Amino acid sequence: MFIALSFASLALFGQTRRKGQQRLSAVRVPFVPCKSDGQAGPVDAPPKVEKLVNVDPVVAQKLAYYESSVTQGLLAPRGWYCFGVYGSDGSHFYVRPEPIDETHPFPQPEITGRVIKFSHTWGQGSGRLQVAQVVARVFPKHRDYVRRVIDLFDFLASEITYGPYQTDKLTYRSDDVVEYVTPPNSNGLGTMSYIKPSNESIEGFAMLQDGTTPDLLLLVVRLPPEMQALKSQIIQYTEREAITQPSER
Repeated sequence: MFIALSFASLALFGQTRRKGQQRLSAVRVPFVPCKSDGQAGPVDAPPKVEKLVNVDPVVAQKLAYYESSVTQGLLAPRGWYCFGVYGSDGSHFYVRPEPIDETHPFPQPEITGRVIKFSHTWGQGSGRLQVAQVVARVFPKHRDYVRRVIDLFDFLASEITYGPYQTDKLTYRSDDVVEYVTPPNSNGLGTMSYIKPSNESIEGFAMLQDGTTPDLLLLVVRLPPEMQALKSQIIQYTEREAITQPSER
């Protein structure tokens, strides 16, 4: 079943431009195929292809496109390492500057260093708790879903906190798309899934896909200081792709 964001969300995102944003161009970047592993065993990397992406041509010289067979691909600094994991809750894709231990892929240990992580968590099955936690935090118009989850599993009520993290900075693009900044040494959206706080900030977005049991897309980006100029291009590109490309549950 294919599920996509509403046309209203897509239109709103298309109308929203960052102040001073440069015109984007289709630029060829290296394609990095990534292996995956999970409950049903290893999954081969996708075939290597030429990749054109719409990003700032200057910044593109420092980026590559990483893709696994279990999640949407994303942009990340060139020369990093990647791996995908999947299970009954959904799928998660990690890109990191150091090699990833493929012998213990699921779940990945808590990460304190630099990382880009993209998760697709299902709103039904074992992923519903994390989806409900994020909805309660930042998607107030979708709280009927949280109530339905608690009705099914009343013991989860103690795991739910309503309202955003106090230190997070949130920028809403629509009722179901929010960009965030989790400051250094703070808990927030950026630390909700195997990512621990450090002395560097985390940025990204959270996005709900339409449906009675919405899926959650969550991007986490923590880069070293010398790569901060890449961050906005990584986030914007992944967000555009998530909106315009339907996903299959």
